Amino acid sequence: MNTVSNDLAPTVSFWQALGFWFKLGFVSFGGPAGQIALMHEELVVRRRWISEKRFLHALNYCMVLPGPEAQQLATYIGWLMHKTRGGIIAGALFVLPSLFLLIALSYVYIAFGEIPLVAGLFYGIKPAVTAIVVQAAHRIGSRALKNNLLWVIAAASFVAIFGLDAPFPLIVLSAALIGFLGGRYKPELFRVGSNHGQTKHRDGQALIDDNTPTPAHALFNWTRLFQVLGAGALLWALPMAYLSWRFGWDHTLTQMGWFFTKAALLTFGGAYAVLPYVYQGAVDTFGWVTPTQMIDGLALGETTPGPLIMVVTFVAFIGGYVKALFGAESLFLAGTVAACLVTWFTFLPSFIFILAGGPLVETTHNDLKFTAPLTAITAAVVGVILNLALFFGYHVLWPKGLQGLFDWPSALIAVAAGVALFKYKRNVIHVIAVSGLIGMLLKL
Repeated sequence: MNTVSNDLAPTVSFWQALGFWFKLGFVSFGGPAGQIALMHEELVVRRRWISEKRFLHALNYCMVLPGPEAQQLATYIGWLMHKTRGGIIAGALFVLPSLFLLIALSYVYIAFGEIPLVAGLFYGIKPAVTAIVVQAAHRIGSRALKNNLLWVIAAASFVAIFGLDAPFPLIVLSAALIGFLGGRYKPELFRVGSNHGQTKHRDGQALIDDNTPTPAHALFNWTRLFQVLGAGALLWALPMAYLSWRFGWDHTLTQMGWFFTKAALLTFGGAYAVLPYVYQGAVDTFGWVTPTQMIDGLALGETTPGPLIMVVTFVAFIGGYVKALFGAESLFLAGTVAACLVTWFTFLPSFIFILAGGPLVETTHNDLKFTAPLTAITAAVVGVILNLALFFGYHVLWPKGLQGLFDWPSALIAVAAGVALFKYKRNVIHVIAVSGLIGMLLKL
Protein backbone atom coordinates (compact mmCIF):
# COMPACT_ATOMS: atom_id res chain seq x y z
CA MET A 1 0.00 0.00 0.00
CA ASN A 2 1.20 3.51 -0.78
CA THR A 3 1.97 6.10 1.83
CA VAL A 4 -1.28 7.10 3.45
CA SER A 5 -2.37 10.73 3.30
CA ASN A 6 -5.54 12.73 3.47
CA ASP A 7 -5.93 12.32 -0.28
CA LEU A 8 -6.28 8.57 0.14
CA ALA A 9 -9.14 8.74 2.67
CA PRO A 10 -11.85 8.30 -0.02
CA THR A 11 -10.41 4.83 -0.88
CA VAL A 12 -12.80 3.60 1.81
CA SER A 13 -16.09 5.04 0.67
CA PHE A 14 -18.92 5.99 2.97
CA TRP A 15 -20.98 3.09 1.61
CA GLN A 16 -18.18 0.58 2.21
CA ALA A 17 -17.90 1.78 5.77
CA LEU A 18 -21.69 1.69 6.18
CA GLY A 19 -21.65 -1.99 5.19
CA PHE A 20 -19.09 -2.73 7.89
CA TRP A 21 -20.95 -0.80 10.62
CA PHE A 22 -24.18 -2.56 9.64
CA LYS A 23 -22.54 -5.97 10.04
CA LEU A 24 -20.86 -4.95 13.30
CA GLY A 25 -24.24 -4.13 14.85
CA PHE A 26 -25.35 -7.75 14.43
CA VAL A 27 -22.15 -9.46 15.66
CA SER A 28 -21.09 -7.21 18.54
CA PHE A 29 -21.54 -9.76 21.30
CA GLY A 30 -19.32 -10.17 24.34
CA GLY A 31 -19.69 -6.87 26.17
CA PRO A 32 -17.38 -3.86 25.75
CA ALA A 33 -14.15 -5.86 25.97
CA GLY A 34 -15.25 -8.27 23.25
CA GLN A 35 -16.67 -5.48 21.09
CA ILE A 36 -13.50 -3.40 21.33
CA ALA A 37 -11.37 -6.44 20.55
CA LEU A 38 -13.54 -7.18 17.51
CA MET A 39 -13.21 -3.62 16.20
CA HIS A 40 -9.46 -3.70 16.80
CA GLU A 41 -9.09 -6.93 14.86
CA GLU A 42 -11.23 -5.68 11.97
CA LEU A 43 -10.18 -2.03 11.71
CA VAL A 44 -6.54 -2.10 12.85
CA VAL A 45 -5.23 -5.57 12.01
CA ARG A 46 -7.26 -6.81 9.05
CA ARG A 47 -8.60 -3.78 7.18
CA ARG A 48 -5.95 -1.25 8.32
CA TRP A 49 -8.42 1.62 8.29
CA ILE A 50 -6.78 3.17 11.38
CA SER A 51 -3.43 2.68 13.10
CA GLU A 52 -2.92 1.14 16.53
CA LYS A 53 -1.86 4.45 18.05
CA ARG A 54 -4.81 6.42 16.67
CA PHE A 55 -7.21 3.62 17.68
CA LEU A 56 -5.95 3.64 21.29
CA HIS A 57 -5.96 7.44 21.36
CA ALA A 58 -9.66 7.40 20.46
CA LEU A 59 -10.35 4.58 22.93
CA ASN A 60 -8.69 6.45 25.81
CA TYR A 61 -11.00 9.39 25.21
CA CYS A 62 -14.06 7.14 25.09
CA MET A 63 -13.03 5.44 28.33
CA VAL A 64 -13.12 8.70 30.33
CA LEU A 65 -16.63 9.51 29.09
CA PRO A 66 -19.87 8.35 30.65
CA GLY A 67 -21.66 5.95 28.35
CA PRO A 68 -20.87 2.74 26.43
CA GLU A 69 -17.24 3.05 25.32
CA ALA A 70 -17.50 0.52 22.47
CA GLN A 71 -20.43 2.35 20.86
CA GLN A 72 -18.64 5.67 21.34
CA LEU A 73 -15.47 4.26 19.80
CA ALA A 74 -17.43 3.17 16.71
CA THR A 75 -18.97 6.66 16.53
CA TYR A 76 -15.53 8.27 16.85
CA ILE A 77 -13.90 6.22 14.09
CA GLY A 78 -16.93 6.64 11.81
CA TRP A 79 -16.79 10.41 12.38
CA LEU A 80 -13.02 10.56 11.80
CA MET A 81 -13.37 8.75 8.49
CA HIS A 82 -16.59 10.24 7.09
CA LYS A 83 -17.46 13.35 9.08
CA THR A 84 -20.63 13.78 11.09
CA ARG A 85 -22.79 11.47 8.99
CA GLY A 86 -20.18 8.73 9.33
CA GLY A 87 -20.19 9.05 13.12
CA ILE A 88 -23.96 9.06 13.38
CA ILE A 89 -24.32 6.03 11.11
CA ALA A 90 -21.60 4.05 12.93
CA GLY A 91 -23.03 4.80 16.37
CA ALA A 92 -26.66 4.25 15.38
CA LEU A 93 -26.03 0.93 13.62
CA PHE A 94 -24.20 -0.26 16.73
CA VAL A 95 -27.47 0.12 18.66
CA LEU A 96 -30.42 -0.40 16.28
CA PRO A 97 -30.21 -4.21 15.80
CA SER A 98 -30.18 -4.65 19.57
CA LEU A 99 -33.12 -2.25 19.95
CA PHE A 100 -35.36 -4.15 17.53
CA LEU A 101 -34.33 -7.53 18.93
CA LEU A 102 -34.90 -6.50 22.54
CA ILE A 103 -38.35 -5.08 21.74
CA ALA A 104 -39.32 -8.45 20.26
CA LEU A 105 -37.80 -10.47 23.12
CA SER A 106 -39.32 -8.18 25.76
CA TYR A 107 -42.77 -8.71 24.25
CA VAL A 108 -42.34 -12.49 24.24
CA TYR A 109 -41.14 -12.30 27.84
CA ILE A 110 -44.00 -10.20 29.23
CA ALA A 111 -46.77 -11.75 27.10
CA PHE A 112 -45.76 -15.42 27.28
CA GLY A 113 -43.45 -15.57 30.31
CA GLU A 114 -45.81 -17.83 32.26
CA ILE A 115 -45.53 -20.62 29.69
CA PRO A 116 -43.48 -23.42 31.36
CA LEU A 117 -40.89 -23.51 28.58
CA VAL A 118 -40.21 -19.76 28.81
CA ALA A 119 -40.37 -19.77 32.62
CA GLY A 120 -37.87 -22.64 32.75
CA LEU A 121 -35.53 -20.79 30.40
CA PHE A 122 -35.35 -17.78 32.72
CA TYR A 123 -35.19 -19.98 35.80
CA GLY A 124 -31.91 -21.38 34.53
CA ILE A 125 -30.58 -18.06 33.23
CA LYS A 126 -30.97 -16.07 36.48
CA PRO A 127 -28.32 -17.97 38.49
CA ALA A 128 -25.94 -17.68 35.53
CA VAL A 129 -26.47 -13.91 35.48
CA THR A 130 -25.51 -13.79 39.16
CA ALA A 131 -22.24 -15.54 38.35
CA ILE A 132 -21.66 -13.19 35.41
CA VAL A 133 -22.03 -10.13 37.65
CA VAL A 134 -19.55 -11.62 40.15
CA GLN A 135 -17.15 -12.18 37.26
CA ALA A 136 -17.60 -8.55 36.18
CA ALA A 137 -16.69 -7.35 39.68
CA HIS A 138 -13.60 -9.58 39.63
CA ARG A 139 -12.56 -8.53 36.14
CA ILE A 140 -12.88 -4.81 36.79
CA GLY A 141 -11.37 -5.14 40.27
CA SER A 142 -8.29 -7.02 39.08
CA ARG A 143 -7.63 -4.27 36.58
CA ALA A 144 -8.54 -1.27 38.71
CA LEU A 145 -7.49 -2.01 42.31
CA LYS A 146 -3.75 -1.59 42.01
CA ASN A 147 -2.99 -0.25 45.51
CA ASN A 148 -4.41 -0.01 49.04
CA LEU A 149 -6.04 3.39 48.49
CA LEU A 150 -8.09 2.10 45.56
CA TRP A 151 -9.12 -0.92 47.65
CA VAL A 152 -10.31 1.47 50.37
CA ILE A 153 -12.35 3.43 47.83
CA ALA A 154 -13.96 0.21 46.59
CA ALA A 155 -14.76 -0.92 50.14
CA ALA A 156 -16.18 2.48 51.06
CA SER A 157 -18.45 2.52 48.01
CA PHE A 158 -19.76 -0.95 48.90
CA VAL A 159 -20.54 0.12 52.47
CA ALA A 160 -22.16 3.33 51.20
CA ILE A 161 -24.58 1.63 48.81
CA PHE A 162 -25.15 -1.62 50.74
CA GLY A 163 -25.23 -0.36 54.31
CA LEU A 164 -26.24 3.29 53.94
CA ASP A 165 -28.32 3.06 50.74
CA ALA A 166 -26.41 6.04 49.35
CA PRO A 167 -27.52 7.18 45.88
CA PHE A 168 -25.22 6.12 43.07
CA PRO A 169 -24.61 9.69 41.75
CA LEU A 170 -23.27 10.71 45.18
CA ILE A 171 -20.86 7.77 45.16
CA VAL A 172 -19.62 8.68 41.67
CA LEU A 173 -19.14 12.36 42.55
CA SER A 174 -17.35 11.52 45.81
CA ALA A 175 -14.98 9.13 44.03
CA ALA A 176 -14.33 11.70 41.28
CA LEU A 177 -13.45 14.33 43.91
CA ILE A 178 -11.06 11.92 45.63
CA GLY A 179 -9.46 11.15 42.28
CA PHE A 180 -9.18 14.81 41.36
CA LEU A 181 -7.44 15.69 44.62
CA GLY A 182 -5.34 12.52 44.56
CA GLY A 183 -4.23 13.24 41.01
CA ARG A 184 -2.89 16.58 42.18
CA TYR A 185 -1.19 15.50 45.40
CA LYS A 186 -0.52 11.76 44.98
CA PRO A 187 -0.55 11.15 41.22
CA GLU A 188 1.46 7.93 41.46
CA LEU A 189 -1.49 6.23 43.22
CA PHE A 190 -3.87 6.97 40.35
CA ARG A 191 -1.67 6.16 37.37
CA VAL A 192 -3.24 3.06 35.83
CA GLY A 193 -2.39 2.10 32.25
CA SER A 194 -4.74 0.75 29.64
CA ASN A 195 -4.15 -2.66 28.09
CA HIS A 196 -6.93 -2.48 25.52
CA GLY A 197 -5.98 -3.45 22.07
CA GLN A 198 -2.68 -5.09 22.86
CA THR A 199 -2.37 -7.51 19.98
CA LYS A 200 0.19 -8.67 17.52
CA HIS A 201 2.15 -6.14 15.48
CA ARG A 202 0.64 -5.31 12.13
CA ASP A 203 2.51 -4.83 8.86
CA GLY A 204 1.96 -1.97 6.47
CA GLN A 205 0.49 1.47 6.94
CA ALA A 206 -3.07 2.29 7.85
CA LEU A 207 -5.41 4.57 5.97
CA ILE A 208 -5.45 6.84 9.04
CA ASP A 209 -1.89 6.24 10.20
CA ASP A 210 0.13 7.60 13.12
CA ASN A 211 1.38 10.56 11.09
CA THR A 212 -1.68 11.15 8.92
CA PRO A 213 -2.65 14.83 9.28
CA THR A 214 -5.89 15.50 11.07
CA PRO A 215 -8.60 15.94 8.40
CA ALA A 216 -10.16 19.38 8.09
CA HIS A 217 -13.51 18.37 9.58
CA ALA A 218 -11.76 17.05 12.72
CA LEU A 219 -9.91 20.29 13.50
CA PHE A 220 -11.19 22.13 16.55
CA ASN A 221 -13.02 25.43 16.21
CA TRP A 222 -15.37 27.21 18.57
CA THR A 223 -18.12 27.77 16.02
CA ARG A 224 -18.49 24.08 15.27
CA LEU A 225 -18.38 23.22 18.99
CA PHE A 226 -21.31 25.53 19.76
CA GLN A 227 -23.20 24.23 16.73
CA VAL A 228 -22.90 20.64 17.96
CA LEU A 229 -23.80 21.56 21.54
CA GLY A 230 -26.75 23.63 20.34
CA ALA A 231 -28.05 20.85 18.08
CA GLY A 232 -27.64 18.31 20.87
CA ALA A 233 -29.48 20.52 23.34
CA LEU A 234 -32.37 20.93 20.90
CA LEU A 235 -32.54 17.21 20.16
CA TRP A 236 -32.89 16.62 23.90
CA ALA A 237 -35.09 19.60 24.82
CA LEU A 238 -37.69 19.33 22.06
CA PRO A 239 -38.90 15.78 22.87
CA MET A 240 -38.73 16.53 26.62
CA ALA A 241 -40.79 19.70 26.12
CA TYR A 242 -43.33 17.81 23.98
CA LEU A 243 -43.67 15.03 26.56
CA SER A 244 -44.15 17.56 29.36
CA TRP A 245 -46.74 19.51 27.32
CA ARG A 246 -48.60 16.46 25.99
CA PHE A 247 -48.60 14.22 29.06
CA GLY A 248 -47.37 16.30 32.00
CA TRP A 249 -44.15 16.14 34.01
CA ASP A 250 -45.29 13.26 36.23
CA HIS A 251 -46.30 10.97 33.35
CA THR A 252 -44.35 7.74 32.94
CA LEU A 253 -42.89 8.66 29.53
CA THR A 254 -41.71 12.07 30.73
CA GLN A 255 -40.15 10.61 33.87
CA MET A 256 -38.47 7.87 31.82
CA GLY A 257 -36.92 10.50 29.55
CA TRP A 258 -35.61 12.52 32.47
CA PHE A 259 -34.45 9.54 34.54
CA PHE A 260 -32.54 7.84 31.72
CA THR A 261 -30.93 11.11 30.68
CA LYS A 262 -29.41 11.22 34.16
CA ALA A 263 -28.47 7.55 33.91
CA ALA A 264 -26.70 8.21 30.59
CA LEU A 265 -24.51 10.82 32.29
CA LEU A 266 -23.55 8.44 35.13
CA THR A 267 -22.40 5.36 33.22
CA PHE A 268 -18.72 5.71 34.17
CA GLY A 269 -17.14 2.27 34.23
CA GLY A 270 -19.62 0.54 31.95
CA ALA A 271 -23.19 -0.70 32.20
CA TYR A 272 -22.64 -2.76 35.35
CA ALA A 273 -21.73 0.45 37.17
CA VAL A 274 -25.01 2.20 36.39
CA LEU A 275 -27.27 -0.82 36.91
CA PRO A 276 -27.62 -0.15 40.67
CA TYR A 277 -28.79 3.38 39.85
CA VAL A 278 -31.24 2.05 37.25
CA TYR A 279 -32.43 -0.50 39.80
CA GLN A 280 -32.98 2.17 42.46
CA GLY A 281 -35.10 4.21 40.07
CA ALA A 282 -36.85 1.57 37.96
CA VAL A 283 -37.67 -0.81 40.84
CA ASP A 284 -37.77 1.20 44.07
CA THR A 285 -38.82 4.70 42.98
CA PHE A 286 -41.05 4.25 39.92
CA GLY A 287 -42.02 0.57 39.99
CA TRP A 288 -41.52 0.09 36.25
CA VAL A 289 -40.13 -3.43 36.77
CA THR A 290 -39.86 -5.92 39.63
CA PRO A 291 -36.51 -7.18 41.02
CA THR A 292 -37.02 -10.47 39.17
CA GLN A 293 -37.73 -8.70 35.89
CA MET A 294 -34.58 -6.62 36.35
CA ILE A 295 -32.48 -9.80 36.52
CA ASP A 296 -34.27 -11.23 33.48
CA GLY A 297 -33.62 -8.00 31.58
CA LEU A 298 -29.90 -8.24 32.29
CA ALA A 299 -29.97 -11.80 31.00
CA LEU A 300 -31.52 -10.65 27.73
CA GLY A 301 -28.99 -7.84 27.48
CA GLU A 302 -26.15 -10.32 27.88
CA THR A 303 -27.42 -12.56 25.08
CA THR A 304 -28.10 -9.90 22.46
CA PRO A 305 -25.63 -7.86 20.39
CA GLY A 306 -24.91 -4.25 21.21
CA PRO A 307 -24.03 -2.41 24.43
CA LEU A 308 -25.11 -4.03 27.70
CA ILE A 309 -26.70 -0.73 28.74
CA MET A 310 -29.42 -1.70 26.26
CA VAL A 311 -31.00 -3.40 29.28
CA VAL A 312 -32.71 0.00 29.71
CA THR A 313 -34.70 -0.80 26.56
CA PHE A 314 -36.12 -3.87 28.30
CA VAL A 315 -36.89 -1.87 31.45
CA ALA A 316 -38.71 0.78 29.41
CA PHE A 317 -40.69 -1.73 27.35
CA ILE A 318 -41.87 -3.64 30.43
CA GLY A 319 -42.71 -0.39 32.22
CA GLY A 320 -44.69 0.99 29.29
CA TYR A 321 -46.47 -2.33 28.72
CA VAL A 322 -47.41 -2.97 32.35
CA LYS A 323 -48.55 0.62 32.92
CA ALA A 324 -50.75 0.35 29.79
CA LEU A 325 -49.80 3.90 28.79
CA PHE A 326 -52.10 3.97 25.76
CA GLY A 327 -54.87 1.74 27.07
CA ALA A 328 -55.38 -2.00 27.38
CA GLU A 329 -55.74 -2.42 23.60
CA SER A 330 -52.32 -0.93 22.80
CA LEU A 331 -49.92 -2.63 25.19
CA PHE A 332 -47.31 -3.50 22.57
CA LEU A 333 -47.41 0.06 21.20
CA ALA A 334 -46.91 1.49 24.70
CA GLY A 335 -43.91 -0.75 25.33
CA THR A 336 -42.37 0.01 21.95
CA VAL A 337 -42.77 3.78 22.29
CA ALA A 338 -41.25 3.69 25.79
CA ALA A 339 -38.34 1.52 24.59
CA CYS A 340 -37.53 3.78 21.63
CA LEU A 341 -37.86 6.91 23.75
CA VAL A 342 -35.53 5.65 26.46
CA THR A 343 -32.99 4.45 23.89
CA TRP A 344 -32.98 7.97 22.38
CA PHE A 345 -32.36 9.70 25.70
CA THR A 346 -29.77 7.12 26.79
CA PHE A 347 -27.57 7.34 23.69
CA LEU A 348 -27.99 10.98 22.62
CA PRO A 349 -25.30 12.19 25.09
CA SER A 350 -22.78 9.71 23.63
CA PHE A 351 -23.11 11.23 20.16
CA ILE A 352 -22.78 14.75 21.56
CA PHE A 353 -19.64 13.83 23.54
CA ILE A 354 -17.94 12.42 20.43
CA LEU A 355 -18.99 15.03 17.88
CA ALA A 356 -18.25 17.92 20.27
CA GLY A 357 -15.11 16.61 21.97
CA GLY A 358 -13.56 14.61 19.15
CA PRO A 359 -12.04 17.63 17.35
CA LEU A 360 -10.31 18.77 20.53
CA VAL A 361 -8.87 15.31 21.12
CA GLU A 362 -7.72 14.90 17.51
CA THR A 363 -6.20 18.37 17.40
CA THR A 364 -4.24 18.16 20.64
CA HIS A 365 -3.12 14.50 20.65
CA ASN A 366 -2.07 15.09 24.26
CA ASP A 367 -2.70 12.78 27.19
CA LEU A 368 -6.06 13.40 28.79
CA LYS A 369 -6.17 14.94 32.25
CA PHE A 370 -9.15 13.02 33.56
CA THR A 371 -7.46 9.70 34.28
CA ALA A 372 -7.14 10.15 38.06
CA PRO A 373 -10.88 10.84 38.66
CA LEU A 374 -11.74 7.99 36.29
CA THR A 375 -9.42 5.62 38.19
CA ALA A 376 -11.13 6.50 41.47
CA ILE A 377 -14.59 6.13 39.93
CA THR A 378 -13.66 2.73 38.53
CA ALA A 379 -12.49 1.62 41.97
CA ALA A 380 -15.80 2.75 43.48
CA VAL A 381 -17.63 0.89 40.72
CA VAL A 382 -16.12 -2.40 41.95
CA GLY A 383 -17.88 -1.99 45.29
CA VAL A 384 -21.13 -1.03 43.58
CA ILE A 385 -21.05 -4.09 41.32
CA LEU A 386 -20.36 -6.36 44.30
CA ASN A 387 -23.50 -4.97 45.91
CA LEU A 388 -25.38 -5.72 42.69
CA ALA A 389 -24.13 -9.32 42.76
CA LEU A 390 -25.40 -9.74 46.33
CA PHE A 391 -28.76 -8.28 45.32
CA PHE A 392 -29.10 -10.69 42.42
CA GLY A 393 -27.90 -13.64 44.51
CA TYR A 394 -30.43 -12.93 47.24
CA HIS A 395 -33.41 -12.80 44.86
CA VAL A 396 -32.26 -15.91 42.98
CA LEU A 397 -31.38 -18.13 45.95
CA TRP A 398 -34.21 -16.98 48.22
CA PRO A 399 -36.98 -16.13 45.71
CA LYS A 400 -39.58 -15.85 48.51
CA GLY A 401 -37.32 -14.02 50.95
CA LEU A 402 -35.26 -15.38 53.83
CA GLN A 403 -38.40 -16.86 55.35
CA GLY A 404 -38.77 -19.11 52.30
CA LEU A 405 -36.78 -22.14 51.22
CA PHE A 406 -33.25 -21.95 49.82
CA ASP A 407 -33.30 -22.72 46.08
CA TRP A 408 -30.69 -25.47 45.76
CA PRO A 409 -31.05 -26.05 41.98
CA SER A 410 -30.41 -22.35 41.36
CA ALA A 411 -27.39 -22.44 43.67
CA LEU A 412 -25.92 -25.40 41.78
CA ILE A 413 -26.48 -23.68 38.43
CA ALA A 414 -24.80 -20.53 39.76
CA VAL A 415 -21.78 -22.48 41.02
CA ALA A 416 -21.48 -24.38 37.72
CA ALA A 417 -21.72 -21.12 35.77
CA GLY A 418 -19.04 -19.59 38.00
CA VAL A 419 -16.70 -22.53 37.41
CA ALA A 420 -17.28 -22.30 33.65
CA LEU A 421 -16.55 -18.56 33.66
CA PHE A 422 -13.63 -18.38 36.08
CA LYS A 423 -11.82 -21.69 35.61
CA TYR A 424 -12.59 -22.65 32.03
CA LYS A 425 -13.00 -19.10 30.62
CA ARG A 426 -16.14 -20.04 28.75
CA ASN A 427 -18.01 -17.50 26.66
CA VAL A 428 -20.84 -15.69 28.46
CA ILE A 429 -23.37 -16.56 25.76
CA HIS A 430 -22.48 -20.26 25.96
CA VAL A 431 -22.87 -20.23 29.75
CA ILE A 432 -26.28 -18.55 29.51
CA ALA A 433 -27.45 -20.95 26.78
CA VAL A 434 -26.51 -24.07 28.76
CA SER A 435 -27.98 -22.65 31.96
CA GLY A 436 -31.24 -21.82 30.19
CA LEU A 437 -31.42 -25.36 28.79
CA ILE A 438 -30.90 -26.81 32.26
CA GLY A 439 -33.66 -24.56 33.60
CA MET A 440 -36.10 -25.74 30.93
CA LEU A 441 -35.31 -29.39 31.69
CA LEU A 442 -35.88 -28.81 35.41
CA LYS A 443 -39.21 -27.06 34.88
CA LEU A 444 -40.46 -29.62 32.36
